[in-house]
Amino acid sequence: MRTNCRHFMKFGGFIFASVCAWYLGTLLAYLIPQDPLASTFDQLLPEKPKNYMPAPKRQKCHHWSPCLPGNYAYRIVSGGGKERFPQICFEDKLLLSKQEGNAGRGINIAIVDYNTGKVAAANYFDMWEGEFSKPMTDFINKAPQKSLIFIVTHDDGSTKLKEDGKKAIAELGSKEIRNLKFRSGWVFLAAKGFKLPENIQKEKIIHSDNSKNRYSGWPAEIQIEGCIPRNLTS
Repeated sequence: MRTNCRHFMKFGGFIFASVCAWYLGTLLAYLIPQDPLASTFDQLLPEKPKNYMPAPKRQKCHHWSPCLPGNYAYRIVSGGGKERFPQICFEDKLLLSKQEGNAGRGINIAIVDYNTGKVAAANYFDMWEGEFSKPMTDFINKAPQKSLIFIVTHDDGSTKLKEDGKKAIAELGSKEIRNLKFRSGWVFLAAKGFKLPENIQKEKIIHSDNSKNRYSGWPAEIQIEGCIPRNLTS
């Protein structure tokens, strides 16, 4: 009987001690803030490596991917509406734009020396008012051999464009110059005195269509871009 009583007292003591321990633990957890403990625990762990994603590198003329060494980068964007002026970018330099003050309504042209990559001349010719078709034709015909010729429209490039101008541009290789209509958007890259590779973008056109126009009376901008090898000989 005494033995059973002794076991009962031991068991009761164990229960009492367990309850006291649980109560003490609960009380301490309530009184001590968790953040310092978590912070201390985190400090004991090895620091996790931080992964930083580098910002994408800006490419010449806003290309998505860079041109290979030994190539010129170019990008031609037509005008949009009356306010969005055309741009001709070559080797990350704007040869013709509103910012440069040499872009305007009509047909915009930039001529680049192929051997040096330097701009030789840039101008625009109004094809809505005045008589600028002949000056434009002379400008094109005077381009030296081994020249890159970039041409782009803004607003309207067709109304006062004469046959001599169309012929000069067609002789450079344009397949769309005779399809140019009122307020068509058109971009064109040509080479004088040598031939460009077949696989690069050279020409694109879009016509004004009131059911599809992005701007009231004008189509959306169009563009061509690419890389021109620097070692072309013919």
